Amino acid sequence: MKALSKTELREALVRREPADHKGVFGHVLVVAGSRNMAGAAVLAARAALRSGAGLVTAAAPAGIQAVLAQAAPEALSLGLPENAAGCLRPEGVSRLRATHREAGYSALAIGPGLSRSPDTAKFVLLALSALPLPAVVDADALNILAAQEAAGVRQLMKARKLPCIFTPHPGEMARCLGCDIRRVREDRMASAERLARDWNGVALLKGRGTLVSSGSRTAVNPTGCPGLAKGGTGDVLTGLVAGLWAQMLASGRGRGDLAFWAAALGAWLHGRAGELAEAEKTGYAMTAQDVIAHLPGAFQELL
Repeated sequence: MKALSKTELREALVRREPADHKGVFGHVLVVAGSRNMAGAAVLAARAALRSGAGLVTAAAPAGIQAVLAQAAPEALSLGLPENAAGCLRPEGVSRLRATHREAGYSALAIGPGLSRSPDTAKFVLLALSALPLPAVVDADALNILAAQEAAGVRQLMKARKLPCIFTPHPGEMARCLGCDIRRVREDRMASAERLARDWNGVALLKGRGTLVSSGSRTAVNPTGCPGLAKGGTGDVLTGLVAGLWAQMLASGRGRGDLAFWAAALGAWLHGRAGELAEAEKTGYAMTAQDVIAHLPGAFQELL
């Protein structure tokens, strides 16, 4: 295990050419939010926009669609069926399949602020099995998967035939692996590698010394700061990673294991933006929105 160099990460960035148009840089579908957690969807969508993706669609329960449209005007918004509690219902997956046929999404980000409502659990499981999209899976989507039988989740991920990036914090990782959180903290590398192998994807284990593992290759991220220990920063990472991945996939300019490189690049940029935000705002006063605001500075350092 080693830290990836700036040179390696710089090469993972999708280059810009004079004749490029927005279609070259992919279309991110962000599925996030519920009545009481509209902010999570806003943060993930804004981060996807800051990633360099050509287009972003933010899909959320219909009751908060207006909030998303106002808070992230550069993104398209899509209202989906919701239950009485303002959480997604499984019928929404059919709507997403129809819009995917028209829009041609490049990558999916799913989980921030969704809730663990039984309706939403059905939605998440159906979305991961029925939407033919590479997916960044975070937050409540991870918790929903963790609540299923382990063999069933492994079968779902194997049947998808499209890669996933899983972005748990240590508590979520423990739930996903069905173990005590102390075990995760004692051997973070083994935990990340196990999830990557068991769920057939790339695991990004958040925390000090964020780890990115494909199961066979594991790297440690050298950036980050205590100021990132705030609500909402994980939602920013989800949108950022999905946006970087969408560019690699849509442009055809990526190299190697695109899921691994999108996760590694996203972790570095997110951590560096956090450091820049902390330097300006202090670790006490910085927020997730400040991380998004400092992403341009992180990109400039890498370029």
